[in-house]
Amino acid sequence: MGLHLPRRLKKRLAARVKQPLVVPEAANGCWSLDFTSDVLTDGRRFRTLNVLDEYNRQLLGVEIDFSLPAARLVQVLTRLIECHGRPTQLRTDNGPEFISARLGEWCEASTIALHWIQPGKPTQNAYIERFNSSFRREVLDAYLFRSLAHVRQLVGDWMLDYNTLRPHQALNFMTSLEFKQAA
Repeated sequence: MGLHLPRRLKKRLAARVKQPLVVPEAANGCWSLDFTSDVLTDGRRFRTLNVLDEYNRQLLGVEIDFSLPAARLVQVLTRLIECHGRPTQLRTDNGPEFISARLGEWCEASTIALHWIQPGKPTQNAYIERFNSSFRREVLDAYLFRSLAHVRQLVGDWMLDYNTLRPHQALNFMTSLEFKQAA
């Protein structure tokens, strides 16, 4: 039709400096965050926000809903800080919720360093990627979910098992909570 439309330009991310994955020396040193998704039996897609303490591999929380925007992410983090204390740093990928101004402003106001991994380098966030693998295999792929309430109930039960009954090889075969108490 000969219409001249402006080209849509891609939003460019700032260059991320490669930093080695450091083993945390204390609880609340660094929390890793990431999203996973699955579908209900009626076809509606839901997302989960997983928050993991890298020091003792403790699953601090899993938020489940159809939509988890940056404002909701800030609410979840605020609630987790009230329960577990304030982390020094948050490690995330470059998803839109994580690079949002809202999360950046909240982290600055809370004096929490926000560390983004390099785009396309999931190994720089290996703790949460390893967790996501177990979470997908043992929960998301293992069940058919009827509703969000059903997902929340199964994930809550699994989370209790993950933190209190499951030994981790990296933690000298102790559970997350045993390792935290031993330190």
